Amino acid sequence: MRHVVRVAAVAVLLAGSSVHAQEPGRIAIQSYTLGNGLKVHLVEDHSSQVVAVDVWYNVGARNERPGRTGFAHIFEHMMFQGSEHVKKAEHFQYVERAGGQLNGSTQADRTNYWDLLPSNRLNLGLWLEADRMRSLAIDQANLDNQKEAVKEERRLRFDNQPYAGTFVDSIPVIYDAATCFAYAHSLVGSMADLNAAKVEDVAAFFKQYYAPNNATLVIAGDFVPSDAKALIARYFDAIPRVDAPPPVTCEQSFNTGAMQRRVTDKNATIPAVLSLWRIPSVASADYPALDLLSSILGQGESSRLNRTIVRDAKLAAASQTALNPTGPTRGPGMFAVLSIANQGISADSVAAAVAAQVGRIVADGVTADELTKARNAWRSGTITGRQHVLKVAEAVQFADLFLGGADKANSDIVRYSAVTLADIKRVAATYLRPDNALTMLIVPEGK
Repeated sequence: MRHVVRVAAVAVLLAGSSVHAQEPGRIAIQSYTLGNGLKVHLVEDHSSQVVAVDVWYNVGARNERPGRTGFAHIFEHMMFQGSEHVKKAEHFQYVERAGGQLNGSTQADRTNYWDLLPSNRLNLGLWLEADRMRSLAIDQANLDNQKEAVKEERRLRFDNQPYAGTFVDSIPVIYDAATCFAYAHSLVGSMADLNAAKVEDVAAFFKQYYAPNNATLVIAGDFVPSDAKALIARYFDAIPRVDAPPPVTCEQSFNTGAMQRRVTDKNATIPAVLSLWRIPSVASADYPALDLLSSILGQGESSRLNRTIVRDAKLAAASQTALNPTGPTRGPGMFAVLSIANQGISADSVAAAVAAQVGRIVADGVTADELTKARNAWRSGTITGRQHVLKVAEAVQFADLFLGGADKANSDIVRYSAVTLADIKRVAATYLRPDNALTMLIVPEGK
């Protein structure tokens, strides 16, 4: 479920491809900006002969408007349909024949494309990304083809899977569509909107958002910075900048009253509960505490929910938390708990059990051991992730877009290290309260 859950870590090209900084997990970054506005971050490391070319466009579902949803998602597909010097599907062929890997994904706040290559083919990755940024093939045949691809993806990934279709349609309900449309619609978009889209609509969307001054390029791995800069200048310098896209607005109030929805799922055989609470942006001072709280409450065998409602009470077959299940946000986000009921247990019973566990943390907080374990897990995951060039590139991109600068990739640990027991209890009481929640009770069709 690429578009519903946080994008999973991808496999690296060669076993052992890693970045070893002078300090554990620390990233040495060289940054500059081209005259056309393209931001560039270079992370040099010669410990393995692998290089990642990672492009993030500052566009996602949040940039869409009523009647024109699904455009960011369809461009995730369209960007592989060819450009001036690359025929349809040749992007895949070029990279794979060179021994590399590639992919892209769409989230609420960004769209990314990456190429993982042997380091002697850095030029190939840069040339491919520049060619489609400059001259993507947008015509009726490609648009019609990708509309059908998106419909088929919807059918396979969501409509024919238990719970998945309900999630993708129900999650946006927590936002106010009148004041925060940016997050109040489905990430995959409306099929009706896509069917109504004309080539000129799609071309205008591309021109506005897929431009160098709305993109960031990160290269990480085995390369010589002077060589990389020369290649970047050769391929990207001549791509013209465009007018800045219109700003995104989202006025979303918190604590506006408890919401509960009961929906049927034709593919489900047992009930499930999706509990959602609004939380602030990733850059918020409260976010690290919420992240660690998510780990304590519902991630891993020793988490609160797994111990209490899964193993002990046997109310649920599984219960797990996720922070921002549709991707990190610069606007209001979500703290989510998904619980799958055991056979014979009602959705209402599971929802009450989840609420009770959240209430215990609001009232009593968590233990020092729980906080230490959660913080160590975050630190371990961060450092381990930085042993792989693509994850390093993504960490730099994340910090640049969501935290206010690429250098924040090295200082975010300060925020997490500073979280106290009192912080955990405070953010639970501030955000995980009934009048800030949406509870989605999912029941099998006909039951």
